[in-house]
Amino acid sequence: MFCADCLIEKRDSDFPRNRSTKTGRGSYCKECHNRRNRASKDRHGGARRYHLRRRYGLEPEDVVRLIEEQEGTCAICGSSGALQIDHDHLSGKVRGILCPDCNAGLGAFGDDPRRLFEAVDYVHPIPLSEWADND
Repeated sequence: MFCADCLIEKRDSDFPRNRSTKTGRGSYCKECHNRRNRASKDRHGGARRYHLRRRYGLEPEDVVRLIEEQEGTCAICGSSGALQIDHDHLSGKVRGILCPDCNAGLGAFGDDPRRLFEAVDYVHPIPLSEWADND
């Protein structure tokens, strides 16, 4: 195989595995692949920073600020250790920081308010106006 970067013919085992290609190997030899990854990390500041910028338009400092604004608690249940960013899947707008359970719950309901209200009614079938009297 030829490396698309250094243009040197090398053994198949010199290329990283890649199940999405026809050959089952990457286009760049391991040495070039690693060099490209290091350059990308230097350019973007690491995988977490890259992910935050690309998906949410945030810097790590923005996430720290959000957590501080919520006093380190989940925006839904108030539990501590809330570390996941919640966002609207249609607009992409960040809504807040949630614990893993609340974030997964919203995701399971597809952020659909109707389904969430129906779930509340199923679990707790009393009128919302009476909740304060029953807690």
